[in-house]
Amino acid sequence: MIIKKNHLVIAILVWFTPFAFAQESNRQTNDTINTEVVNVVKPYTPKISDAFKVKEIPSLEDEETESRKEVKYNIFSIPVASTFTPAKGKAAAVDKAEPVKLFDNYASFGVGSYTSFLGEVYLNHEINRTESVGGYVSHHSSQGGIDGVVLADDFSDTKLNANYSKKLRDYAWNVDAGARHQVFNWYGIPEGIYDDTVIKSIDPQHTYFTFDFGGKIKFDDRMINDGRMRFRRFADDFDSGENRFMFSTNLDIPLRDGELNTTFKFDYLGGTFQRSLFDNEELKYGNFQVGVIPSYEILEDDLTVNLGVSAYYLNDTEAGKSKFFIFPKVTASYRLVDEVLITYGGIEGDLIQNTYYDFAMQNSFLSPTLSIIPTDQQYDAYIGLKGKLSNNMSYNIRGNYKGENNSALIKSNPVLIGENENYQYGNSFGVVYDDVNTFSLFGEINVDINRNFNLGIKAEYFTYTTEDEAEAWNRPDFEASLFMDIQFDKHWFAGASLFYVGERMDQMFIIDPLVNSSPITVTLESYFDANAHVGYRINDQWSVYAKANNIANQDYKRWMNYQVQGLQFLAGTTYKFDF
Repeated sequence: MIIKKNHLVIAILVWFTPFAFAQESNRQTNDTINTEVVNVVKPYTPKISDAFKVKEIPSLEDEETESRKEVKYNIFSIPVASTFTPAKGKAAAVDKAEPVKLFDNYASFGVGSYTSFLGEVYLNHEINRTESVGGYVSHHSSQGGIDGVVLADDFSDTKLNANYSKKLRDYAWNVDAGARHQVFNWYGIPEGIYDDTVIKSIDPQHTYFTFDFGGKIKFDDRMINDGRMRFRRFADDFDSGENRFMFSTNLDIPLRDGELNTTFKFDYLGGTFQRSLFDNEELKYGNFQVGVIPSYEILEDDLTVNLGVSAYYLNDTEAGKSKFFIFPKVTASYRLVDEVLITYGGIEGDLIQNTYYDFAMQNSFLSPTLSIIPTDQQYDAYIGLKGKLSNNMSYNIRGNYKGENNSALIKSNPVLIGENENYQYGNSFGVVYDDVNTFSLFGEINVDINRNFNLGIKAEYFTYTTEDEAEAWNRPDFEASLFMDIQFDKHWFAGASLFYVGERMDQMFIIDPLVNSSPITVTLESYFDANAHVGYRINDQWSVYAKANNIANQDYKRWMNYQVQGLQFLAGTTYKFDF
């Protein structure tokens, strides 16, 4: 029925079409806009024909007209006789600096006071345009001889490393492996406790061994930016051992309005100590961490904001316990006055993997009896100003407030009367954990006039609040440093470094089965350490140098009972070469 009705409508339209055209043709003489009739055989689409502009120029009928006055002028050319001939200009002479010859390899050797020796060889060889291989070996040792020290105080540190890198079209990668051997002595015996017989029975030497290998890969124009892997074995001569495996990758996940930068972390730590400080019970620890750190960057003119979080899963493999952590990771910066004044701030947290290796690198006199657990850094909030005072001078001012659970504090071990381990005479250090809040103020100025002179000054003030411990052990209340390098001419160069460390607190405790005693808090005095060096370049390859450390000859103690070496001298030579 519907089809028949449609046929009827079409027939009526066709029948009326000639009449419609006839009527419209009569009206075309009067209308400026043409019209037409369209047979509807599809959905109607209205449209308007083009309109035409009236091409008429209005005429001007001014009653008054003025003609421009004709200007006539003459130029009188008068010849001038002259014998002056300008001299030809000469370009100013420019002193060209001699090109600096760069070498891929060098060897340096030096000897000095306290029967010290310093040697280092660095090698790098380019196999072809895409491959290179290299490595280095270094050794630093001293036979000791500090005044007033009754035990051996010699030390040595030897490092070895080899690496290989390759660059391809879309990515580059490298691998490396290294080993390290360190020897130290627990020579910091408290005064007035032990007689000569006991002291002579102590063998203070202990040794650290490190082996590690790893690599990284970096991609160009890929969603995955890079990947890193590292394995490290750390051990000592008391059958302590620690293994750590780390892997991380960074990638950009496309979003509708930008990219989400995400870092994935995998961190496994496991180790063993043969005994604790007080008994022969074996100590084992194991921590496995998985972290995801996404962040999104917002750029608005002079404002930069990074919004992110850090999420971690922690599994204590020895205790069989697991826990989740979520930390803020928000930073922002705003350019108030171009590069002159930039304000910045943020709040960040992290799960810090504490290790035997890291503690030993911080303090070489630890006992192999530690408790190892991670630090929960709940937040590190900061705000600051930075910028450039001139093209050659920059500055940075910052205030921090940090809250940590299980913050690691290095503290002196007690004197254990009646025990005979070489580190139980009050001459070693352990690690205690506490909830610590830290407030600090930091400032630095860097001056880089040219390649011939640069200067850096920085200082930081600290205050601490602890939960259980009486003090934030061995953490200074103030630190400051100055670094300076000068190139006088093409031959002579010099430099200096100055360090100031404020007061620290430690604890003296004697545990005697026959005598009751209480811990005594000890204040370690602040100290100032000045160092300087000077050198002479004989030619592009050979140079000689001389160094002086602890120029003020202060007998300060970096750690309780551990007096440092006094004034030290070192002289040597450096040779650069290719092969």
